[in-house]
Amino acid sequence: MEASIGPTLAALRRRAGYSQAQLATLLRMNGIAVTNQAISKWETGQTQPNAAQFLVLCRILKVQDVLETFTGRPLHGPASSLNAEGRRKVEEYARILAASGLFSDGADTPALRSIRVYSMGVSAGTGQVLEDSDYELQQVGSEVPQAADFGVRIAGDSMQPRFFDGQTVWVRACQTLHSGEIGVVFYDGCSYCKVFHDEGDHAALVSLNPAYPPLRIDPERVFRVFGAVLG
Repeated sequence: MEASIGPTLAALRRRAGYSQAQLATLLRMNGIAVTNQAISKWETGQTQPNAAQFLVLCRILKVQDVLETFTGRPLHGPASSLNAEGRRKVEEYARILAASGLFSDGADTPALRSIRVYSMGVSAGTGQVLEDSDYELQQVGSEVPQAADFGVRIAGDSMQPRFFDGQTVWVRACQTLHSGEIGVVFYDGCSYCKVFHDEGDHAALVSLNPAYPPLRIDPERVFRVFGAVLG
């Protein structure tokens, strides 16, 4: 990748209408754990994304011709000798052919399914109530585990470095958790995404971020399990 990658990424991000923080959230939702500070360093040329990060960036920013976008040199092929206007017409005609359905390569299209995604963030910190009616149906494919029954958006930083603020986690509905499992639970009026620990004489909800102390479960207070986090 050439030195122009940083300014090119910045231009693509602005064209897509994303802030650096929004792009970081989208990357985390696609399994790439980065901060908006990391994106700022990419755009200013202080660092560069690795191959996995770069591929996801291209998908989110809808980069079709990686070579031409980042080097200005189109890949050798039928359109390589055309100017920008000629290549635009080739791309337009290709979209028309694809939309017609008459020239499909026969590859199987991944089956999509609808899954509930709760729009009220499940707190990884202080806790928020997960309302049964507060969700949207989202079309998902093979990127979401088949065992997932619903998704919830994390709020807070107490489950970093594994889960980040704004990230969607996928959950298998169940009523119990094994000790050491990460689950989405309801306790004392709040919903949490935490590690469930059964200590024998008591149970606790534990954060992955050591800045947050464990939350001991009082057996006199309401506690129930929504599900186990997958992946």
